Amino acid sequence: MTIKHALGVSRISGSPDRVVSLYQGATDTAVALGIEPVGAVESWTEKPFYRYLRSALPDVRMLGLETQPDLEGIAWLNPDLIVAASNRHLAIYPLLQQIAPTVVINDVYDFKTLLTLMAKATGKEQLGQCLLRHWQARAGDFHSRIRGKLGEAWPQEVAILSFRADHARIYYGGFARSVLDELGFSTPSAHRREGWGIKLTSQESIPAMDAEAIFLFMQDDPAVRRTFNRWTDHPLWQNLEAVRAGEVYPVNPVTWNMGAGILAANLMLDDLYKHYGLANTLPEAEVAC
Repeated sequence: MTIKHALGVSRISGSPDRVVSLYQGATDTAVALGIEPVGAVESWTEKPFYRYLRSALPDVRMLGLETQPDLEGIAWLNPDLIVAASNRHLAIYPLLQQIAPTVVINDVYDFKTLLTLMAKATGKEQLGQCLLRHWQARAGDFHSRIRGKLGEAWPQEVAILSFRADHARIYYGGFARSVLDELGFSTPSAHRREGWGIKLTSQESIPAMDAEAIFLFMQDDPAVRRTFNRWTDHPLWQNLEAVRAGEVYPVNPVTWNMGAGILAANLMLDDLYKHYGLANTLPEAEVAC
């Protein structure tokens, strides 16, 4: 079988069962497809693997960092398939191809293209198509329900923010934004820019965060909490439209920013149903795979 991907073409024999995942979205997607990788890179937080995936990955060999995977460890595993990302692994792609057929995704946040690619490469196309239909049914249901609830206030303009130990961030792109865009939310005009986003180091920049609603994530860390408290106590923060309207929603940074796969997308959608007080149910025929 010949698979086209972001960096070329790979030939795969049979249905690979020794899969190596070199980024978080690929690990999420493998689990969704019922695959336990023989090797995977460690998670950014909640090491070694994100909690929402951990029970499905009991015997996976750790392969170092997503940005610097252990090539010797990968070769030792004798994989049938390696899944990589162009912005992480472009330089080592020729070496990976020497170890095993390697498929590469261009956009690490494009979870639907990743699911389609991995399902085809592993001989699980039927399951992959079912998972996509399930997602599309849920996304359509959510869009219909929130549009009915918010009426003329839909589409709601939302900002995605994060606090770190020494700064705050506005996300212009990324996983959460791609999902919110698909669901029909609007982006503040000031946030419709290229790139992942912007770092803010001065509280004078707080007005740039403004939107009708804010989704906010941060790590559970004392230094981060101090930054958050200092910024959110500021009068400029208190004057933001979303703050005045009580429309600031803390969310999980793992599923909203780091997971980047079909399972994380569905968990993010679960949060949105809950935040907006919407019924989170579909007929069984539309969700069963």
